[in-house]
Amino acid sequence: MTDVIAIIPARAGSKSILDKNITCLSRHPLIAYSIAAAQLSTEIDRVIVSTDSEQYAKIAIKYGAEVPFIRPREFATDNSTDRDFLVHAMEWFDEHELQTPEYWVHLRPTTPLRDPVLIDKAIKTIQQEKGATSLRSGYKAPESPFKWFRKDSSGFFRGLLAEDNKSEFYNLPKEAFEDVYIPDGYVDVVRKSHIMLNDTIHGEQMIGFESPVSTEVDSVEEFEYIQYQISKKGSPLIKYLDEYLLSKDK
Repeated sequence: MTDVIAIIPARAGSKSILDKNITCLSRHPLIAYSIAAAQLSTEIDRVIVSTDSEQYAKIAIKYGAEVPFIRPREFATDNSTDRDFLVHAMEWFDEHELQTPEYWVHLRPTTPLRDPVLIDKAIKTIQQEKGATSLRSGYKAPESPFKWFRKDSSGFFRGLLAEDNKSEFYNLPKEAFEDVYIPDGYVDVVRKSHIMLNDTIHGEQMIGFESPVSTEVDSVEEFEYIQYQISKKGSPLIKYLDEYLLSKDK
């Protein structure tokens, strides 16, 4: 019985880095790292890639993922939402498979360096919290955004909060503010039973899963920084990918 599935979205085209999702990062395409992390998870039953590209599909299959369908173009535009490709995949499973999994682990290719142990922990966390509508990862912000400013139409800085209770609250020490978390692409887990009955992905009972700080690839500079991190510290995912391709060649 398949109850947990990893879905890796990888549409073709990128404005920041040409064909970013299949750009080589230390011998392997970017998308391969998310596939490897999902395959090394002990809680994920199947790994699928949702892409609008036949080329991307061939690469994903080469690294062991399933590509049971090609995503329609209307769900792979610059304006397409995460809900678009998730609903498309779930409806495809409803039509073509005997069972549609309840838990969908959303792994974005732009966060390549993950620990599969943390993916497993996230899955177990939401499975144990029956009232949760989803789980989303994020890391603790080093400084509260409530100390930041917005600029009004006259060019003056204004605080983000109303000053009804305390004047110049933005000058308070950071310890005076509650912790704030920055969402990332480390691991999200959504539930089919919520998505198919609502217009939202995460819902109001979204578990906050604290993840380590990890660089996401949205620019050439970030891509180069991850390459630098790998050169200094390596990654167990690379070892797995090397061994996987070697076993396929035998």
